[in-house]
Amino acid sequence: MTLLYLVRHGRASAGWNTDPDPGLDEIGGRQAVQVAARLAPLGPLAVVTSPLRRCQETSVPLLTAWACDARVEARVAEIPSPHGVGMADRVEWLRIAMAGTWGALGDRYTAYRDGVADALLACPDDTVVFSHFVAINAAIGAATDDDRLVIRSLDNCSVTIVEVLDGALHLRQAGHEADTLIR
Repeated sequence: MTLLYLVRHGRASAGWNTDPDPGLDEIGGRQAVQVAARLAPLGPLAVVTSPLRRCQETSVPLLTAWACDARVEARVAEIPSPHGVGMADRVEWLRIAMAGTWGALGDRYTAYRDGVADALLACPDDTVVFSHFVAINAAIGAATDDDRLVIRSLDNCSVTIVEVLDGALHLRQAGHEADTLIR
């Protein structure tokens, strides 16, 4: 059995409608330090991060504590916008999409969801994965056989634990503070 600790990135310095790849704001930086302090006793473990700045910056305090590097994995990045939808319209599209199901969004988005699950299933060892709200919900959906885009509300730097067992994801703990981690 492999345990995966899915960490939603810290608070970003900008919204989706103003910056496609913001870093962390001051609060997000503090959140990253706090989640690293809670996760540090578990490792060192392998670390995977989305290629987006807010995830990479959230991972830095833990990487520093463990004196290791992260593997960047595009499949755990943010959900892509539909073709032709610009930054100004992304927020409204995402609000509507998050109220629905993966199946209703079509093949491009079920492929995204499946890619998130495949990336997690490919982790051979216990791993901390720094990712995004929708991607972590995709993992929860894969673990619980739920097609909704949003299953759980996940705070910044919350930790969701899934286990890989017999080639499938299983939900152990969704979106809790890292100080209540089970191992």
